[in-house]
Amino acid sequence: MPAVCNNLVHRPMLLIRVLNACHHFPGFVYERARLRQELNTIEVQVRPRRGSKARCSSCQRPAPGYDRLPERRFEFIPLWGFTVVLLYAMRRVECRHCGVKVEHVPWARGKHTLTDAYMLFLAHWARKLSWKETARSFHTSWDKVYQAVEYVVQWGLEHRELGVLRAIGVDEIQYGRGHQYLTLVYQIEAGCTRLLWVGKDRTKASFERFFQMIGPQRAEQIEFVCSDMWKAYLDLIARHCTKALNVLDRFHVVAKMNEAIDKVRAEEARLLVRDGYEPVLKKSRWCLLKRKENLTDHQRIRLRDLLRYNLRSVRAYLLKEDFQQFWDYVSPAWAGKFLDEWCRQVMRSRIEPMKKVARTLRGHRELLLNYFRARKALSSGVIEGLNNKAKVTMRKSYGFRTFKGTELALYHALGKLPEPQLAHRFF
Repeated sequence: MPAVCNNLVHRPMLLIRVLNACHHFPGFVYERARLRQELNTIEVQVRPRRGSKARCSSCQRPAPGYDRLPERRFEFIPLWGFTVVLLYAMRRVECRHCGVKVEHVPWARGKHTLTDAYMLFLAHWARKLSWKETARSFHTSWDKVYQAVEYVVQWGLEHRELGVLRAIGVDEIQYGRGHQYLTLVYQIEAGCTRLLWVGKDRTKASFERFFQMIGPQRAEQIEFVCSDMWKAYLDLIARHCTKALNVLDRFHVVAKMNEAIDKVRAEEARLLVRDGYEPVLKKSRWCLLKRKENLTDHQRIRLRDLLRYNLRSVRAYLLKEDFQQFWDYVSPAWAGKFLDEWCRQVMRSRIEPMKKVARTLRGHRELLLNYFRARKALSSGVIEGLNNKAKVTMRKSYGFRTFKGTELALYHALGKLPEPQLAHRFF
């Protein structure tokens, strides 16, 4: 007997009613649902509505029936820990344009055994959790999570709008074992920061494929490019982005100086030990490499003691600190004068690793000054932040065995791709 209260009849909420409210498709009917406790599964029988015509899966046009195939199972979003499966016997149609084809069903694509709603659901959680944790949480397999992410990413890449690209950044990150690198290209404009391209290996051919993807017209519209000093990058940017200012990555300039200082310190520390002097440079590496504001109290005291010595390592450190004033200039002309004077001092310092850095900066003088011509609108901070997110994405899953898996995960996490729209949001 239904419960009666205030002249209203309260009927028990049925699963079929819930599905009709959030996952309804014209031309199809949810006939019945049953719980199979031995399989921990809810099975929902689906049938075509009487009088409705099946549609060809190739051209989407209505077509007369041909025959029926055996019943197929489509996984839906789990409910209260139960796997939900839609059961439907697919019809084949005799299309005038395409011949005999399997009908199109609106809840799944091709031969996928997962419904579109379930793939979107899994892909949403795969962005927050690792793929393995997502599979474990929803009692499915890693392969099905992979299929879900692959479907969402491919749909997003096919439907994304690149629009006009004003500013891009290119960099590489290491993945896998050994010297395996990915070339990553980002859009780094104020209103949009996203991953545009993932290329296998750090090669000229890999970066060339990015320009083939966007086309020559869009490449010529790029106004700013942020990159490091690798010659292959610089050559391709100059060839394709003819109107763009190429702004050199500030992070890599500082990294080259730190590399030189570390080389000087290591060599000088060995000489001090060999000649029997006090090992004053022992455990001083990070005192010389870190920025002053990031030093601990102990490192600050240690650095103050080191600066009393007339060592090549100390002179190299002071040259590096003096160069930081370069980034404070506003005028490209005055910044260029400072750079020329700094390089002149370094070339007289007789510190070979620092002289090598000075020669590199002289060779890229105009590209360094583009930072000021762009009015400091671009910096490597955005790129390094996106690189860190890319590394976290790979580290979260303890790496991927294939480039394809890595590519899908990065596009899914950083690409800001559009997603298929559903009548109801399940997450």
